[in-house]
Amino acid sequence: MELLATYSQALVAHLENAVIEKEPTQLYKPVKYILSLGGKRLRPVLTLLTADFFGNDYEKAMHAALAVELFHNFSLIHDDIMDNAPLRRGKETVHEKWDVNTGILSGDAMLILAYQLFEAYEPAKFQELAKLFSKTALEVCEGQQYDVDFETRDDVTIPEYIKMIDYKTAVLIGAAMKMGAIVAEASSSCCQGVYDFGRNLGIAFQLQDDYLDAFGNPKTFGKQVGGDIIANKKTFLYLTALNNSTKGDAETLVHLFNINPKDPADKIETVKEIFLTSGAAKATIAEIEAYTQKANTILETLKLSEEKKEKLRAFGKWLMERTV
Repeated sequence: MELLATYSQALVAHLENAVIEKEPTQLYKPVKYILSLGGKRLRPVLTLLTADFFGNDYEKAMHAALAVELFHNFSLIHDDIMDNAPLRRGKETVHEKWDVNTGILSGDAMLILAYQLFEAYEPAKFQELAKLFSKTALEVCEGQQYDVDFETRDDVTIPEYIKMIDYKTAVLIGAAMKMGAIVAEASSSCCQGVYDFGRNLGIAFQLQDDYLDAFGNPKTFGKQVGGDIIANKKTFLYLTALNNSTKGDAETLVHLFNINPKDPADKIETVKEIFLTSGAAKATIAEIEAYTQKANTILETLKLSEEKKEKLRAFGKWLMERTV
Protein backbone atom coordinates (compact mmCIF):
# COMPACT_ATOMS: atom_id res chain seq x y z
CA MET A 1 0.00 0.00 0.00
CA GLU A 2 1.39 3.40 -1.04
CA LEU A 3 0.62 5.01 2.34
CA LEU A 4 2.99 2.60 4.07
CA ALA A 5 5.81 2.62 1.51
CA THR A 6 7.90 5.44 3.00
CA TYR A 7 7.75 4.03 6.51
CA SER A 8 8.42 0.50 5.27
CA GLN A 9 11.52 1.57 3.34
CA ALA A 10 12.87 3.46 6.36
CA LEU A 11 12.22 0.47 8.61
CA VAL A 12 13.98 -1.98 6.32
CA ALA A 13 17.03 0.30 6.14
CA HIS A 14 17.29 0.33 9.94
CA LEU A 15 16.41 -3.35 10.34
CA GLU A 16 19.57 -4.32 8.48
CA ASN A 17 21.61 -3.01 11.40
CA ALA A 18 19.19 -3.74 14.25
CA VAL A 19 20.84 -7.08 14.99
CA ILE A 20 24.57 -7.61 14.63
CA GLU A 21 25.59 -11.11 13.56
CA LYS A 22 28.30 -12.01 16.04
CA GLU A 23 29.50 -14.93 18.10
CA PRO A 24 27.95 -17.32 18.78
CA THR A 25 26.74 -17.30 15.19
CA GLN A 26 24.33 -20.18 15.86
CA LEU A 27 22.37 -17.77 18.09
CA TYR A 28 22.31 -14.72 15.80
CA LYS A 29 22.11 -16.28 12.33
CA PRO A 30 18.53 -17.51 12.88
CA VAL A 31 17.57 -14.03 14.10
CA LYS A 32 18.97 -12.42 10.97
CA TYR A 33 17.34 -15.16 8.89
CA ILE A 34 13.77 -14.65 10.09
CA LEU A 35 14.13 -10.87 9.85
CA SER A 36 15.36 -11.28 6.26
CA LEU A 37 12.21 -13.16 5.22
CA GLY A 38 10.33 -9.90 4.87
CA GLY A 39 6.62 -10.21 5.46
CA LYS A 40 4.12 -7.40 5.77
CA ARG A 41 5.89 -5.67 8.70
CA LEU A 42 2.57 -3.97 9.43
CA ARG A 43 3.09 -3.57 13.16
CA PRO A 44 6.34 -1.56 13.15
CA VAL A 45 5.21 0.43 10.12
CA LEU A 46 2.08 1.41 12.07
CA THR A 47 4.30 2.61 14.91
CA LEU A 48 6.10 4.95 12.51
CA LEU A 49 2.90 6.06 10.79
CA THR A 50 1.19 6.87 14.09
CA ALA A 51 4.14 8.93 15.32
CA ASP A 52 4.09 10.83 12.02
CA PHE A 53 0.33 11.40 12.07
CA PHE A 54 0.47 12.83 15.59
CA GLY A 55 3.01 15.38 14.48
CA ASN A 56 6.44 14.01 15.30
CA ASP A 57 9.40 12.95 13.20
CA TYR A 58 8.69 9.28 12.62
CA GLU A 59 12.40 8.49 12.81
CA LYS A 60 12.15 9.18 16.55
CA ALA A 61 9.83 6.18 16.82
CA MET A 62 12.24 3.89 14.95
CA HIS A 63 13.62 2.15 18.05
CA ALA A 64 10.10 1.41 19.27
CA ALA A 65 9.14 0.14 15.81
CA LEU A 66 12.16 -2.16 15.68
CA ALA A 67 11.29 -3.48 19.13
CA VAL A 68 7.80 -4.33 17.90
CA GLU A 69 9.20 -6.14 14.85
CA LEU A 70 11.74 -8.11 16.89
CA PHE A 71 9.08 -9.14 19.41
CA HIS A 72 6.64 -10.15 16.68
CA ASN A 73 9.25 -12.33 14.98
CA PHE A 74 10.28 -13.84 18.32
CA SER A 75 6.67 -14.91 18.81
CA LEU A 76 6.55 -16.35 15.27
CA ILE A 77 9.61 -18.54 15.85
CA HIS A 78 8.04 -20.00 18.99
CA ASP A 79 4.56 -20.27 17.42
CA ASP A 80 6.02 -22.22 14.50
CA ILE A 81 7.71 -24.62 16.90
CA MET A 82 4.48 -25.15 18.84
CA ASP A 83 2.47 -25.60 15.62
CA ASN A 84 5.18 -27.75 13.99
CA ALA A 85 4.84 -25.47 10.96
CA PRO A 86 7.16 -26.18 8.02
CA LEU A 87 6.82 -22.80 6.28
CA ARG A 88 6.94 -19.14 7.25
CA ARG A 89 6.55 -16.53 4.50
CA GLY A 90 7.08 -19.27 1.95
CA LYS A 91 10.45 -20.31 3.40
CA GLU A 92 11.63 -22.90 5.91
CA THR A 93 10.77 -22.06 9.50
CA VAL A 94 13.72 -21.51 11.85
CA HIS A 95 13.27 -24.83 13.67
CA GLU A 96 13.16 -26.65 10.32
CA LYS A 97 16.26 -24.93 8.96
CA TRP A 98 18.20 -25.40 12.20
CA ASP A 99 16.53 -27.30 15.06
CA VAL A 100 14.02 -26.76 17.86
CA ASN A 101 16.59 -25.85 20.52
CA THR A 102 18.13 -23.21 18.26
CA GLY A 103 14.68 -21.79 17.55
CA ILE A 104 13.85 -21.50 21.25
CA LEU A 105 17.13 -19.85 22.17
CA SER A 106 17.27 -17.46 19.21
CA GLY A 107 13.67 -16.46 19.91
CA ASP A 108 14.56 -15.73 23.53
CA ALA A 109 17.45 -13.55 22.36
CA MET A 110 15.08 -11.58 20.12
CA LEU A 111 12.83 -10.79 23.07
CA ILE A 112 15.77 -9.41 25.06
CA LEU A 113 17.04 -7.42 22.07
CA ALA A 114 13.56 -5.92 21.71
CA TYR A 115 13.62 -4.66 25.30
CA GLN A 116 17.10 -3.19 24.81
CA LEU A 117 15.83 -0.95 22.01
CA PHE A 118 13.68 1.05 24.44
CA GLU A 119 16.87 2.18 26.18
CA ALA A 120 17.24 4.81 23.43
CA TYR A 121 14.41 6.87 25.01
CA GLU A 122 14.55 9.26 27.96
CA PRO A 123 13.49 7.74 31.31
CA ALA A 124 9.82 8.85 31.29
CA LYS A 125 9.18 7.55 27.77
CA PHE A 126 11.23 4.44 28.42
CA GLN A 127 9.06 3.64 31.42
CA GLU A 128 5.80 4.21 29.52
CA LEU A 129 6.92 2.21 26.49
CA ALA A 130 8.38 -0.64 28.53
CA LYS A 131 5.26 -0.84 30.70
CA LEU A 132 3.03 -1.11 27.63
CA PHE A 133 5.42 -3.60 26.03
CA SER A 134 5.48 -5.85 29.13
CA LYS A 135 1.69 -5.82 29.42
CA THR A 136 1.32 -6.62 25.73
CA ALA A 137 3.96 -9.37 25.74
CA LEU A 138 2.23 -11.11 28.64
CA GLU A 139 -1.16 -10.85 26.91
CA VAL A 140 0.34 -12.37 23.75
CA CYS A 141 1.59 -15.32 25.84
CA GLU A 142 -1.86 -15.66 27.43
CA GLY A 143 -3.43 -15.66 23.97
CA GLN A 144 -1.02 -18.34 22.81
CA GLN A 145 -1.89 -20.48 25.84
CA TYR A 146 -5.61 -20.11 25.11
CA ASP A 147 -4.86 -21.21 21.55
CA VAL A 148 -3.05 -24.31 22.80
CA ASP A 149 -5.82 -25.09 25.32
CA PHE A 150 -8.49 -24.87 22.64
CA GLU A 151 -6.89 -27.71 20.68
CA THR A 152 -7.96 -30.24 23.33
CA ARG A 153 -11.30 -28.65 24.26
CA ASP A 154 -14.63 -29.49 22.63
CA ASP A 155 -16.60 -26.66 24.24
CA VAL A 156 -14.83 -23.54 22.91
CA THR A 157 -17.24 -20.66 22.31
CA ILE A 158 -17.01 -17.88 19.73
CA PRO A 159 -16.55 -15.17 22.44
CA GLU A 160 -13.66 -17.21 23.87
CA TYR A 161 -12.13 -17.45 20.42
CA ILE A 162 -12.41 -13.70 19.87
CA LYS A 163 -10.70 -13.11 23.23
CA MET A 164 -7.91 -15.47 22.23
CA ILE A 165 -7.16 -13.71 18.93
CA ASP A 166 -7.51 -10.34 20.66
CA TYR A 167 -4.70 -11.30 23.04
CA LYS A 168 -2.60 -13.33 20.63
CA THR A 169 -2.69 -10.86 17.73
CA ALA A 170 -4.72 -7.69 18.19
CA VAL A 171 -3.15 -6.27 21.36
CA LEU A 172 0.25 -6.08 19.63
CA ILE A 173 -1.19 -4.09 16.74
CA GLY A 174 -2.89 -1.74 19.21
CA ALA A 175 0.31 -1.42 21.22
CA ALA A 176 2.38 -0.77 18.08
CA MET A 177 0.18 2.21 17.23
CA LYS A 178 0.08 3.46 20.83
CA MET A 179 3.88 3.39 20.99
CA GLY A 180 4.00 5.75 18.03
CA ALA A 181 1.54 8.06 19.79
CA ILE A 182 3.59 7.92 23.01
CA VAL A 183 6.80 8.87 21.19
CA ALA A 184 4.90 11.72 19.50
CA GLU A 185 3.65 12.87 22.92
CA ALA A 186 -0.01 12.69 21.90
CA SER A 187 -2.67 13.20 24.57
CA SER A 188 -3.61 10.26 26.78
CA SER A 189 -7.06 10.13 25.13
CA CYS A 190 -5.49 9.96 21.67
CA CYS A 191 -3.02 7.30 22.83
CA GLN A 192 -5.90 5.20 24.14
CA GLY A 193 -8.04 5.89 21.07
CA VAL A 194 -5.39 4.85 18.59
CA TYR A 195 -4.74 1.74 20.71
CA ASP A 196 -8.42 0.78 20.51
CA PHE A 197 -8.46 1.52 16.78
CA GLY A 198 -5.49 -0.77 16.22
CA ARG A 199 -6.87 -3.46 18.48
CA ASN A 200 -10.15 -3.71 16.55
CA LEU A 201 -8.28 -3.73 13.26
CA GLY A 202 -6.10 -6.46 14.75
CA ILE A 203 -9.09 -8.71 15.40
CA ALA A 204 -10.26 -8.12 11.81
CA PHE A 205 -6.71 -8.86 10.64
CA GLN A 206 -6.57 -12.20 12.44
CA LEU A 207 -10.02 -13.23 11.24
CA GLN A 208 -8.84 -12.46 7.72
CA ASP A 209 -5.72 -14.55 8.37
CA ASP A 210 -7.91 -17.44 9.50
CA TYR A 211 -10.01 -17.09 6.36
CA LEU A 212 -6.94 -17.01 4.12
CA ASP A 213 -5.52 -20.07 5.90
CA ALA A 214 -8.45 -22.03 4.50
CA PHE A 215 -9.21 -20.19 1.26
CA GLY A 216 -6.03 -18.28 0.39
CA ASN A 217 -3.81 -18.78 -2.63
CA PRO A 218 -0.75 -20.79 -1.51
CA LYS A 219 1.41 -18.84 -3.98
CA THR A 220 0.63 -15.50 -2.30
CA PHE A 221 -0.35 -16.50 1.25
CA GLY A 222 3.20 -17.54 2.20
CA LYS A 223 2.11 -20.22 4.67
CA GLN A 224 0.76 -23.73 4.31
CA VAL A 225 -2.88 -23.38 3.23
CA GLY A 226 -5.04 -25.53 5.48
CA GLY A 227 -2.49 -25.36 8.31
CA ASP A 228 -5.18 -24.54 10.89
CA ILE A 229 -7.28 -27.48 9.70
CA ILE A 230 -4.31 -29.85 9.92
CA ALA A 231 -3.60 -28.58 13.45
CA ASN A 232 -7.29 -28.94 14.45
CA LYS A 233 -7.56 -25.26 15.40
CA LYS A 234 -10.96 -24.14 16.63
CA THR A 235 -11.09 -20.99 14.52
CA PHE A 236 -14.07 -18.68 13.95
CA LEU A 237 -14.69 -20.62 10.74
CA TYR A 238 -14.78 -23.95 12.55
CA LEU A 239 -16.92 -22.76 15.48
CA THR A 240 -19.42 -21.03 13.19
CA ALA A 241 -19.63 -24.05 10.90
CA LEU A 242 -20.17 -26.33 13.91
CA ASN A 243 -23.04 -24.13 15.13
CA ASN A 244 -24.68 -23.74 11.70
CA SER A 245 -24.18 -27.12 10.04
CA THR A 246 -26.57 -30.01 9.65
CA LYS A 247 -26.19 -32.73 12.27
CA GLY A 248 -24.32 -34.91 9.79
CA ASP A 249 -21.87 -32.21 8.75
CA ALA A 250 -21.30 -31.20 12.37
CA GLU A 251 -20.47 -34.81 13.28
CA THR A 252 -18.12 -35.03 10.28
CA LEU A 253 -16.42 -31.81 11.34
CA VAL A 254 -15.94 -33.01 14.92
CA HIS A 255 -14.56 -36.34 13.68
CA LEU A 256 -12.12 -34.70 11.27
CA PHE A 257 -10.86 -32.37 14.00
CA ASN A 258 -10.02 -35.37 16.16
CA ILE A 259 -7.83 -37.19 13.65
CA ASN A 260 -4.42 -36.51 12.12
CA PRO A 261 -4.14 -38.41 8.82
CA LYS A 262 -0.73 -38.80 7.21
CA ASP A 263 -2.08 -37.23 4.03
CA PRO A 264 -4.42 -34.41 5.13
CA ALA A 265 -5.51 -33.37 1.61
CA ASP A 266 -8.96 -35.02 1.79
CA LYS A 267 -9.52 -33.72 5.30
CA ILE A 268 -8.74 -30.15 4.22
CA GLU A 269 -11.07 -30.28 1.22
CA THR A 270 -13.97 -31.79 3.18
CA VAL A 271 -13.63 -29.22 5.97
CA LYS A 272 -13.45 -26.34 3.49
CA GLU A 273 -16.62 -27.59 1.81
CA ILE A 274 -18.44 -27.61 5.16
CA PHE A 275 -17.13 -24.10 5.87
CA LEU A 276 -18.78 -22.99 2.62
CA THR A 277 -22.08 -24.89 2.80
CA SER A 278 -22.68 -23.95 6.45
CA GLY A 279 -22.27 -20.24 5.70
CA ALA A 280 -19.24 -20.01 7.99
CA ALA A 281 -17.07 -18.53 5.22
CA LYS A 282 -19.59 -15.71 4.60
CA ALA A 283 -20.05 -15.17 8.34
CA THR A 284 -16.29 -14.76 8.78
CA ILE A 285 -16.16 -12.11 6.06
CA ALA A 286 -19.07 -10.29 7.76
CA GLU A 287 -17.23 -10.41 11.11
CA ILE A 288 -14.10 -8.96 9.49
CA GLU A 289 -16.20 -6.08 8.17
CA ALA A 290 -17.85 -5.55 11.58
CA TYR A 291 -14.54 -5.17 13.44
CA THR A 292 -13.18 -2.90 10.71
CA GLN A 293 -16.26 -0.70 11.17
CA LYS A 294 -15.71 -0.65 14.96
CA ALA A 295 -12.20 0.62 14.30
CA ASN A 296 -13.53 3.33 11.97
CA THR A 297 -16.03 4.48 14.60
CA ILE A 298 -13.20 4.91 17.13
CA LEU A 299 -11.19 6.75 14.48
CA GLU A 300 -13.76 9.56 14.49
CA THR A 301 -12.89 10.40 18.11
CA LEU A 302 -9.19 11.01 17.41
CA LYS A 303 -7.74 14.50 17.11
CA LEU A 304 -6.48 14.02 13.58
CA SER A 305 -7.22 15.85 10.34
CA GLU A 306 -9.93 14.42 8.10
CA GLU A 307 -7.24 13.68 5.52
CA LYS A 308 -5.32 11.50 7.98
CA LYS A 309 -8.50 9.77 9.15
CA GLU A 310 -9.36 8.96 5.55
CA LYS A 311 -5.90 7.47 5.04
CA LEU A 312 -6.40 5.24 8.08
CA ARG A 313 -9.85 4.20 6.85
CA ALA A 314 -8.30 3.31 3.48
CA PHE A 315 -5.63 1.31 5.30
CA GLY A 316 -8.31 -0.66 7.18
CA LYS A 317 -10.14 -1.37 3.92
CA TRP A 318 -6.93 -2.53 2.27
CA LEU A 319 -6.17 -4.77 5.25
CA MET A 320 -9.64 -6.32 5.06
CA GLU A 321 -9.28 -7.09 1.36
CA ARG A 322 -5.72 -8.44 1.42
CA THR A 323 -4.80 -11.82 -0.04
CA VAL A 324 -1.44 -12.31 1.68
